[in-house]
Amino acid sequence: MSQVLDILKRDRELFFNDVCMEGMDSDGSLDINLIADFTEYNPLHNGHFHCMKTAKHMFPDSLFVAIVPGLFERSGRGIPYILPREIRAEIAISVGADIVVEGPPMGIMGSGQYSLCLCKMFKSLNTDYIPRGYKPKEGFDEILKRINLGHHIAPKPYKIVDKTTNEIILKDKLEEDNYVITSFSNSLSKIGFDYTNKFIFVERIEGVSGTLIRESIQKDNFDDVLDMMPSKTIEVLKREIKKDSIIYGIRDVESILNTANIFTLEELSALNLFNEKLAKNIIDNGPYNTLEELEEFILHGFSSHFHQRILSILENPIPKKMVSRYIDKYPSNIRILGYKNNETLEKFIKKVNNENISLL
Repeated sequence: MSQVLDILKRDRELFFNDVCMEGMDSDGSLDINLIADFTEYNPLHNGHFHCMKTAKHMFPDSLFVAIVPGLFERSGRGIPYILPREIRAEIAISVGADIVVEGPPMGIMGSGQYSLCLCKMFKSLNTDYIPRGYKPKEGFDEILKRINLGHHIAPKPYKIVDKTTNEIILKDKLEEDNYVITSFSNSLSKIGFDYTNKFIFVERIEGVSGTLIRESIQKDNFDDVLDMMPSKTIEVLKREIKKDSIIYGIRDVESILNTANIFTLEELSALNLFNEKLAKNIIDNGPYNTLEELEEFILHGFSSHFHQRILSILENPIPKKMVSRYIDKYPSNIRILGYKNNETLEKFIKKVNNENISLL
């Protein structure tokens, strides 16, 4: 628990320091391709490894940069990660990544907010190629084709729209991986980033179960998932289990309850993803002595992950205005979590050509 408290304290300081920094425009001075892959690596499994290998095989002389979130160690689902990002970066470097940089604080943001941040990171890195895994689906090939033609594809409720041609090209709700691709297209278009022929679409492989992997970690028994992850991932997981350093599911419960019990209606309503209805429901049914009591009164939101995101926001109560300032400036600081060697680091710095590069 002390490890989680230390991480959250450090990351709050990093967040507010980033808000106070001024971002820098970059224009790479090195003629080398950069592949930027966003993934949580929670943990790095064979699906991630397949996507990395495919992109590296297509462009073998490129720099492969993994964007690994990030502040507060909460996933896009709002749930604490299995391993801190420095350890996830270590695994990524060991299996082939050249550089790992810190991504945005996904757990305290809405999906559109962190998609926008990630796309701004792609732009700041002077990205040449973006590998993305996808699940085959009838009609989705046409979407992928149009994205690589540079069309502005945008996800809407139960439909996908080509805003370049003003056509509805799919009337359906997409699964998560495929939705992320269309969300990236939408965000990249908004920031004026030309992504024509930049995406490397990689069909997802079968035989990898995140649920089984998480269960194996909790049981410290990897017999059923040995063929789902690179050996390095399993080696590091076993090492961190022995050190009692797995942070999956561990929260700062005291801070969550304090926020719920002490904040006023105005203060709660001002938090990211909150509105007055949700804030009033929490205040009217408090005070709370346990997390279980509080969870009963978190209203349902726009996604199945909303509940966990609200817990993460109560854990790190940052006003939505501050989150907006953070997004406006993102990335004000490109933090490096790991790198292959000094030569690779020098190439990365020349390619990105941004004064605000630092090591975590």
